[in-house]
Amino acid sequence: MKTEKNILIAFLLNLLFSIFEFFGGLFTNSVAILSDSIHDLGDAISIGISYFMERKSMKHADNKYTYGYVRYSVLGGVITTTILLVGSILVIISAIKRLITPVEVNYSGMIIFAIVGVILNFIAAYVTKDGDSINQKSVNLHMLEDVLGWAVVLIGAIVMHFTNIIILDSVMSICVALFILFNSLNNLKKVLDLFLEKTPNDIDIEKLKIHLLEIKGVEDIHHIHIWSIDGYNNYATMHIVSKSKNIADVKKKIREELEEHNICHAILETEEEGCNDKECTIHFDNNRYKHSHHH
Repeated sequence: MKTEKNILIAFLLNLLFSIFEFFGGLFTNSVAILSDSIHDLGDAISIGISYFMERKSMKHADNKYTYGYVRYSVLGGVITTTILLVGSILVIISAIKRLITPVEVNYSGMIIFAIVGVILNFIAAYVTKDGDSINQKSVNLHMLEDVLGWAVVLIGAIVMHFTNIIILDSVMSICVALFILFNSLNNLKKVLDLFLEKTPNDIDIEKLKIHLLEIKGVEDIHHIHIWSIDGYNNYATMHIVSKSKNIADVKKKIREELEEHNICHAILETEEEGCNDKECTIHFDNNRYKHSHHH
């Protein structure tokens, strides 16, 4: 698998580099470089997890995991994001301490490290740019983020070299950490939405219902439940009221319509007379449905 191989190369490059960078941060006394080494280590671990989860998620469904293993890649995302969140918070704390009591920084060392950083991360970004998997795209985004981070450190080191404004080092590391923190929180929200079985953002149940009711033979639709397994594959279950003699044809048209809305797997239950299950009627309310129990 080309995708797997690319992810593995990116992992090795990042891991070696984050170790090199950690010692570089200690050597140059730069919290910006140290903070980036934590970020890079987080990246390396997450890419490593991505690699194994990517392999695991390729496995086909079996009796133990009837939906297949795709959620493993989502789990990889949770672990990665948590690592990045904790890393960013630690970096921000240490940078604020540095702001209060500035420390002398070795600028020349920083400049050398930053140049190596930009080059290595650029190679990793280039290696991961081709690939069809979602996992690889996110790894590529990580790498591009690193190239940017290092470009910032390089510019900052050059400015400090000529102006001797030490606090720039802390300010840069706080900026990089906040950027990572913001992206990580965004990512975490997406993952939590998946685990909470939230209706995918790109699906409007009201609109979908209108489209389905336009299909010939469909009299009513209720009990609509839509969720996503991994953020890309959407599933749905629903009850369809139809008096059509050719129910198979109606179902086929419904499935075609659902595919238009990016729902790849649907379980359709058909009824002739509407729902007997009075226990649970669903009220649509601003695209969010509430269960109301009638006893």
